[in-house]
Amino acid sequence: MQTITETRHMGGTHRVIRHDSSITKCPMEWAIFIPEGGKPDACLMFLSGLTCTWENAATKAGAQAAAARHNMAVVFPDTSPRGDSVANANDYFLGQGAGFYLTATEAPWAPHFAMDRYITEEMPELIALTLKQPLPPLGVTGHSMGGHGALTLAMKTPDLFTSVSAFAPISAAMESGWGQEVLPAYLGTDTSAYHDHDATKLMASRGWKGDILVDQGLADAFLGEHLKPHLLAAAAEAASIPLTLRQHEGYDHSYYFVASFMSDHVDWHATRCK
Repeated sequence: MQTITETRHMGGTHRVIRHDSSITKCPMEWAIFIPEGGKPDACLMFLSGLTCTWENAATKAGAQAAAARHNMAVVFPDTSPRGDSVANANDYFLGQGAGFYLTATEAPWAPHFAMDRYITEEMPELIALTLKQPLPPLGVTGHSMGGHGALTLAMKTPDLFTSVSAFAPISAAMESGWGQEVLPAYLGTDTSAYHDHDATKLMASRGWKGDILVDQGLADAFLGEHLKPHLLAAAAEAASIPLTLRQHEGYDHSYYFVASFMSDHVDWHATRCK
């Protein structure tokens, strides 16, 4: 791993790291906020959405101040593999910046697009190496596509993640306009392969060991066509999984929305990552 920058922030440090990934088979960048003292009691991973890199949430979400109060590290992975050798598309919802936290099986995506494995297999080791301590209790949250990733990865790897929340997640990828374009492109035409990448389906098939917090803006332009949190809430109720869905008048899909409720999510994870 190579440290690209290290900046003093909220009493701790903000570090940007580059490494060669054995899973995506290309260089990757990610960032981490390490609280003062360098020995966090917990860690929160923030998965970003379409078109984003690690930088969007690190500079706009405002997680670090709340995390510092809880002696919590915050990790910001990238959203996809990148580089001249990595396949891309003209559509913003496919290709670089749009990894959808899954392992692609179809050309031209299969050689590099394995963001679910990158997050759950490679990142934990990188975090522990960076902190120079065993991986602390790990929570996961995310926005939009990243909210989809947070929910699906938590339900599929409950031994890794202690807590999960989401901001405006793609709640039912198989019913989402984005998902209906992306899932066949990455995974082929066998729709049974899509179920493990749909949070609503996973509620029924795998469930979750604890409770879940979701915030959604009601002025979000993507709410009806792409996000569909009502399907997630119905699936959670049917599976007897405690889900708090907070719906906010006037809030859109931007980081102004995320930043407005970020400290609530950090506090929420801090009480569970013990």
